[in-house]
Amino acid sequence: MSVGDSSLYRVAGVFDRLVGQDTVESALTDAAVAARGGELVSSSAMTHSWLFTGPPGSGRSVAALCFAAALQCTDAGTPGCGRCHACTTTMAGTHGDVRRVVPEGLSIGTKEMREIVQVASRRPSTGRWQVVVVEDADRLTEAAGNVLLKVVEEPPARTVFLLCAPSVDPEDISITLRSRCRHVHLATPSVDSIAKVLRERDGLATDTAAWAASVSGGHVGRARRLATDDQARAQRKRALALVAATTRPGMAYSAAEELVKSADDEAKQMSAVRDDKERDALAMALGAGGTGKGAAGATRGSAGALKDLEKRQKSRATRTGRDALDRALIDVAGLYRDALAVGFGAATVDSKAGVTLTHPDMADQIRELATDVRPEGLLRSIQAILDCREALETNVKPRFAVAAMVAGLIAARSA
Repeated sequence: MSVGDSSLYRVAGVFDRLVGQDTVESALTDAAVAARGGELVSSSAMTHSWLFTGPPGSGRSVAALCFAAALQCTDAGTPGCGRCHACTTTMAGTHGDVRRVVPEGLSIGTKEMREIVQVASRRPSTGRWQVVVVEDADRLTEAAGNVLLKVVEEPPARTVFLLCAPSVDPEDISITLRSRCRHVHLATPSVDSIAKVLRERDGLATDTAAWAASVSGGHVGRARRLATDDQARAQRKRALALVAATTRPGMAYSAAEELVKSADDEAKQMSAVRDDKERDALAMALGAGGTGKGAAGATRGSAGALKDLEKRQKSRATRTGRDALDRALIDVAGLYRDALAVGFGAATVDSKAGVTLTHPDMADQIRELATDVRPEGLLRSIQAILDCREALETNVKPRFAVAAMVAGLIAARSA
């Protein structure tokens, strides 16, 4: 059997969670076999540091977690069997030797990374490896990235780092850190492969699965939400309505304010229950409800801990709100992109010929945009949306950033 030929080891377990990523599955299977010291593949297939990149929804974090399970898998025949205790606990997030760094706020700080690195330097307690999965590694602060770089350059013998980022662009991951990792790129899943997942795994009707897959932008999780969540569908409809509203400035600014408010409301709704549980858990840990001098002292000293918790919760809510708003902006940009493609004849709204449309269910509005707005105006509109997204990343208040975008969209209609 030649190096890289993993057909005998094709995983029918954890890697089934990936959608349309056969090449990635094969490479990671080879590496998992090599990590066991197998003779069927070269040991060069395995390394201590990996970087998973790909567009939103491609499954880069899922791929990293599946690989972590395959590395820990105790099945004698197939790494990542999905049945053994190591696989099931890794995928559930409870394996003692798999650490997941999932940023809840705007960034991953130095303190958090130092704590992770300290744990990662220990020998595995129950598994084959200490595995550290850093989701959204593009949110590492410069100082946190330097902390991680030091240990990646000289990794402990039984530790593997799995980093996830949108791309290898220096704005997403530092060049030095990138150079220390093996790169795995995931492609955008096809509409058909996403629809198949929704039908076979989620039990959705064929027409519902097909529609959700076609408007998801290649994002499996978004397709699932659109197919099953009324609120997600309403949010998309609200975002796309902003484009039609730009024909009447007053209506457009009102629609923009509603879009920002909707994102804030979504963030509050998602955070409320979790915030309450965290506050209750912290209060209990600090001795709330207890009696005696010890409990009283703990309560008096709890102000700092409560303040830190509130700070983390506020940062998480801000990130959640911006993520929701960003999804809406991507939807709006997609509509202008579709109109541009139709205007240039690269796509049609009546068939599947040419470029695939982002919003195939918005045929009438796409036609209207392509007819009413010149190509230069469509390009300026897309740029206004990109500028808004960039402004949000630099902490410009959402209502101001979106208002400026709307001004650009209105001006672009007459370009």
